[in-house]
Amino acid sequence: MKLMYGPISPFARKVRAAAIELGLEERIELQLTEVGPGKQNHAYATNVNPLRKIPALITDDGVALVDSTVICEYLDGLAGGGKIIPAAGAQRWRVLSQNSIAQGMCEAIVLVRYETWLRPQALRWSVWIEDQWDRVFAGLAWFEQRASALDGSVDVSQLGLACCLGYVDFRFSGTDWQNRFPQVAGWYRRISTRPSLARTAPQNPV
Repeated sequence: MKLMYGPISPFARKVRAAAIELGLEERIELQLTEVGPGKQNHAYATNVNPLRKIPALITDDGVALVDSTVICEYLDGLAGGGKIIPAAGAQRWRVLSQNSIAQGMCEAIVLVRYETWLRPQALRWSVWIEDQWDRVFAGLAWFEQRASALDGSVDVSQLGLACCLGYVDFRFSGTDWQNRFPQVAGWYRRISTRPSLARTAPQNPV
C-alpha cells in the first residue's frame, strides 16, 4: 500500500498513527505529496483525489481511498475489524460522532493557518479567524465534558483529537488551551507518549 501524506498534516498523521496501532505500518509506503492553496498538483488531482487533499491511500489492488476516516476504517478492516472503530452498536456511533467533532476541529484550525499564513495581513478577516478558533475551543469544551470517555482503548476519535491538538501546539504554540481544558490536557499528555503518536509528531520537512 502507498500513503500520500504530508509531515505536518493532522489528517495524514491520524492515518499513520492508526497504521501503527493496528500493526500495519510496515505494509505502507509513505509518499510525500505536496498539496494546498496555490499548488495545483494536476497529476495527483487526476490520478488520486480531484479535491487535492491528503491523505490518500493506494491499496494493494490499486484503488485510491481518500479521507482520513475512510482510510482508517479500511485499515481497521485489514487488521480484523473492531480495533479502533467499533464494529456495531452504540459504541460505534459514539466513536464516529466523537471522530467527526475532532475532524471538524482539525478542519477549522487548518483554515486558521491558511488565513494567517497565506493571506496578506491587510486582507485577513479577523471575524472569520475568531469564528474558526471558536469552533476549536467549542470542540475542546465538548470533549472536556466527556473526558472520562477518552481514557480506555484507543480509537480513531482519540487519534484524531490528539493529532488535532498536536497541530495546534505545532502551529500556534502560544495557545493556552491546556489551562482552559485541564482534563483534556491531562489525557493528551498521556496519549502523546504512545509510539503511534510520538513517532508521527509533526515536523517541518527538511
